[in-house]
Amino acid sequence: MPTSPRAGQPAAPDELVDVGALLDAYQDVHPDPADPAQLVTFGTSGHRGSALRASFNEDHILATTQAICEYRAAAGTTGPLFIGMDTHALSAPALASALEVLVANGVDVRVAPAGEATPTPVISHAILGHNGRGAGASAGAAPAPTAVAGGVADGIVVTPSHNPPADGGFKYNPPHGGPADTAATAAIQNRANDLLRAGLAGVARVPYHQALTAATVHDFVGAYVADLPNVVDLDAIRAAGVRIGVDPLGGASVRYWQEIAERHKLDIEVVNPAVDPTFGFMTLDWDGRIRMDPSSPYAMASLLRLAASFDVALANDADADRHGVVTPGAGLLNPNHFLAAAISYLFAHRPGWPADAAIGKTLVSSAMIDRVAVGVGRRLHEVPVGFKWFVDGLLDGSLGFGGEESAGASFLRRDGGVWTTDKDGIIACLLAAEMTASTGRDPGQLYAALTERHGSPAYRRVDAAATPAQKRVLAALTPAALGATTLAGSPVTAAMTTAPGNGAPIGGVKVATADAWFAARPSGTEDVYKIYAESFLGADHLTEVLGEAQTIVDAALARG
Repeated sequence: MPTSPRAGQPAAPDELVDVGALLDAYQDVHPDPADPAQLVTFGTSGHRGSALRASFNEDHILATTQAICEYRAAAGTTGPLFIGMDTHALSAPALASALEVLVANGVDVRVAPAGEATPTPVISHAILGHNGRGAGASAGAAPAPTAVAGGVADGIVVTPSHNPPADGGFKYNPPHGGPADTAATAAIQNRANDLLRAGLAGVARVPYHQALTAATVHDFVGAYVADLPNVVDLDAIRAAGVRIGVDPLGGASVRYWQEIAERHKLDIEVVNPAVDPTFGFMTLDWDGRIRMDPSSPYAMASLLRLAASFDVALANDADADRHGVVTPGAGLLNPNHFLAAAISYLFAHRPGWPADAAIGKTLVSSAMIDRVAVGVGRRLHEVPVGFKWFVDGLLDGSLGFGGEESAGASFLRRDGGVWTTDKDGIIACLLAAEMTASTGRDPGQLYAALTERHGSPAYRRVDAAATPAQKRVLAALTPAALGATTLAGSPVTAAMTTAPGNGAPIGGVKVATADAWFAARPSGTEDVYKIYAESFLGADHLTEVLGEAQTIVDAALARG
């Protein structure tokens, strides 16, 4: 798809969302349950939509929260529920709606002080801390969740992640602290939509002032920031005097970075502390829309201009589950490049980790990670797209690291215990500073050294048109249906529709040769399918791989 001529330029006043109209629509617009586009739909990161499209309105949140209350009761989850929000305009009213239902259902709610945003990883950290897997707990030392006094905890995060300012999002994290699996999200989604069809009959609710009084205020900032030395070597960063620039992109991590700098005496400059629900300080993304994506050079244009002022410059998206790393020489690191460098570094600098801890990656992440895994002598655990596939491994220590190509990752504590089971963009950023401090080379330089050893891959993702019927065919394809024996001049060594790490369906196909691969997956929200491809034989070969990939997939779709 073409790049907008406005990409990377500051947003203009007429490109900003009308926050007043958005908030009015949240209250006043009622979804039509007969329209599938206006129902609750849980994807890999919860329900997302916009009040202006009748897909994220008060009715959705009331129904979804009631469904979560019923789900957690049926699951025997009787402990506190930690709830947080990011800085999108719809997040505060959605959190208020959720509180009204949670308290009416007798849930012990833990919430940040009024108006304070809470990153996604901080909610995961709080859940695990309550459930006995907090500071200093080794991988095998934590008590079983059922043994937690007062019952196990779970959580909700109100966020659409890096999505545009008019969007809202709502996701549930069970007691394991990570993203809910498909069984849980299906149950919550279906019950919520039943409640919508019933006109919200069956939804319990109390007035907001009563809900706010009943909720317990929790110091998320203090607990998380104090625990950081147990996952990242902050002493090394301080001792080396690493100069760090941080742009929270107006998100939930603004106060966290300020507190990290002050509490741990690090040389951190928050270059943009502004919080504005229009995100009017952003530069436009590739398609001319505002999107707080720290992996996009267009969204990161402002921080890129400051790269030379710091040893390493860092950014997070609105809920701080994604990371962006900028270095003076390499500029904005491709997320795949940082993941590879981080993995290589961590498995050489974490003697407290289990000797058999594996490396987790999604199947559309770079094959450079495969080569790094061989180099560090660790097993590779390749899974479908979605961070939920890393939860169990991070929880029990069988995975030292889990990461995905969209700039999301988490890893174990320095002693080998679990830190979070959701993506944590804050510790990924701090790790970039630790890598710089400990090695004397920034992550871009460390990745360059890896390419000298393992080759330099070219990686790209493109979208191709597909009807809903074709997307269904793609999701159900078998390797035999592709009929591919060669790809861009090389014999096919693997064709798969399930992930090699856990055997789970990938919702598409992946085809690999010795030096290249492609994967094709249908989009969950648009009439396109996504082709991810990589080649260790150069950019021209990658173009050839992408062309043949689309030909192979289109032919299979035409055959039905």
